[in-house]
Amino acid sequence: MDKAYFPMFVDISDKEIVVVGGGSIAVRRVKTLLLFSDHITVIAPGLHESLLDLEARGRIACLHRAYREGDISKAHIVLAATDNKELNRSIGEECNVLGQAYGRKILFNTADDRTFCDFYFPAVVQSDDIVIGINSGGKNPAKVKEIRRRLESGPF
Repeated sequence: MDKAYFPMFVDISDKEIVVVGGGSIAVRRVKTLLLFSDHITVIAPGLHESLLDLEARGRIACLHRAYREGDISKAHIVLAATDNKELNRSIGEECNVLGQAYGRKILFNTADDRTFCDFYFPAVVQSDDIVIGINSGGKNPAKVKEIRRRLESGPF
């Protein structure tokens, strides 16, 4: 049996975060990340309307183009949320190369291959000063969604 990932809560408020991809997965990730950081850049040639709205309100920065090598050079956290598995993997490999060159880890997550991730993106419930992260390691997203829904609808 694989060991579960340790649920660690870290301060990312001053960390540079890059999200590659402009679709619905990117929207969900960005909206969650905005609860914890204001340093988010999204890179995609086409952006979901919600991302365009966040950009217009000054909440995120956007590069309206395809990803280019080097776009993650200043990032601390990178999320690949494109529909191109090869591109997502390439971005993850670049994180490793740049991390070694800079002497620091660039944390990587991709929506399409949990085995290539440094961390799993949890479902997050926040109420007042309480933050709850829920994750199944990608094995049971329906159960995670149900638990999140119950927590959001009930008092705690």
